[in-house]
Amino acid sequence: MELTQKILLNKIAVVTGGCRGIGKAIVESLANRGAFVYALDYLIPEPNQIFIEDESIKEMVKCIQVDVTVEESVTSSINTIIKEKGKIDILVNNAGITRDNLILRLNEKDWDAVINTNLKGAFLCSKAVSKTMMSQRSGKIINIGSIVGSVGNAGQVNYSASKAGLIGLTKSLAKELGSRNILVNCISPGFVLTPMTEKLTVEQMQQYLSTIPIKKAAIPADIAKVVSFFASDDSNYVTGQVLHVDGGLAI
Repeated sequence: MELTQKILLNKIAVVTGGCRGIGKAIVESLANRGAFVYALDYLIPEPNQIFIEDESIKEMVKCIQVDVTVEESVTSSINTIIKEKGKIDILVNNAGITRDNLILRLNEKDWDAVINTNLKGAFLCSKAVSKTMMSQRSGKIINIGSIVGSVGNAGQVNYSASKAGLIGLTKSLAKELGSRNILVNCISPGFVLTPMTEKLTVEQMQQYLSTIPIKKAAIPADIAKVVSFFASDDSNYVTGQVLHVDGGLAI
């Protein structure tokens, strides 16, 4: 069990794509720090399935099935949360997918799927929480980008474009909402060990690691801890920033 200070006590957090990978690590990190966390995901655990292994935070997490590409689905879930808790303090736009291919082989369906999930989803969720955050005159919106949004990557024009779009969304929202004390920042992970990267061959893994100055991959908890910083009062004078959490990969 992670021993942490309850720096997010009484905070209500929403994490999209929160039921697996980096999203689940973010949910656990925020809950460990005292927040009540709603994990929003397209696929949520079955009622008899163990989602949170840590007994001390199980009661601090609730899953809601959401399609972040559909406005009605997003607004319905956000309205449910506000009705239950009366507020939302933290939104983490983490939901994302990949449909990698070289541009000559990339079809329109896969382009749309990635842009809709990764970028439109963040727009819809940010829009949905903005009203309540503005009335509260407080809030934190944290977008999970990627270093490929800054440096690009062959075979990922759709994914790179969606993550570059998140940077623009972050900076524009930071300017638009700052006067209401709503802070918006973006975290851009590098190479993270997730079920998605487990499909790589040993040779591919070694090739990726060789390009990272500190010569090791991140684990989801490395990203989650930075999310917790942006969610906490420790970052109350930080907004519109893009922080690479990549072991130096984008240098």
